[in-house]
Amino acid sequence: MKLLLAGLVLTLVVGAQAQWYRFPGEAARGAGDMWRAYGDMKDANWKNSDKYFHARGNYDAARRGPGGRWAATVISNGREMVQGSSGRGHEDSAADQKANRWGRNGGDPNRFRPQGLPKNY
Repeated sequence: MKLLLAGLVLTLVVGAQAQWYRFPGEAARGAGDMWRAYGDMKDANWKNSDKYFHARGNYDAARRGPGGRWAATVISNGREMVQGSSGRGHEDSAADQKANRWGRNGGDPNRFRPQGLPKNY
């Protein structure tokens, strides 16, 4: 009985942790997705497009898996913390975080897409 119970516990633990080795790669690729969205935002230089790029970066990163979702959360929260301390408005930061969560939770980033933004973004 003890052997059967030990085998069951081992199976559950191994099954739950079987993909732990993917996390760092997912996180790195997710950080790359966030960086690409930031670069595209700077390149586009389009008025009122920042929420779209927030949502898109988080969406792309979270699709990588748990590591990508973690990277998106850490980067988004860190960015808002730094910008919040620079005197930026609380309302704008809250709107950015709303777009971040929307994208991270699988929502379509195009919800925040400004009219006229070129299709290559």
